[in-house]
Amino acid sequence: MPDEDLLYDISDLFRVFGDSTRVKILHVLFEAEMCVCDIAALLNMNQSAISHQLRILKDARLVKNRRDGKVIYYSLDDEHVKHIFDQAMAHIKHR
Repeated sequence: MPDEDLLYDISDLFRVFGDSTRVKILHVLFEAEMCVCDIAALLNMNQSAISHQLRILKDARLVKNRRDGKVIYYSLDDEHVKHIFDQAMAHIKHR
């Protein structure tokens, strides 16, 4: 049995994927690095709601950001994020 702390961290990671808005944001970021205003426009949501969800995704190390002047751009933290998403998609489609 894996360490209890590791199991807790895995549970937290899957909890982050439990929100459809966060899943949509991740899907958008598969295509390109984007700022909050672009993500909000694509998802037809307000920027504060997107910022809130991005903070959760960043805390979970699923996205990272970089600053270019006054604009902050978000992207996937690494390729593992896409692999997790792809595995979930394959599992769902297999049903």
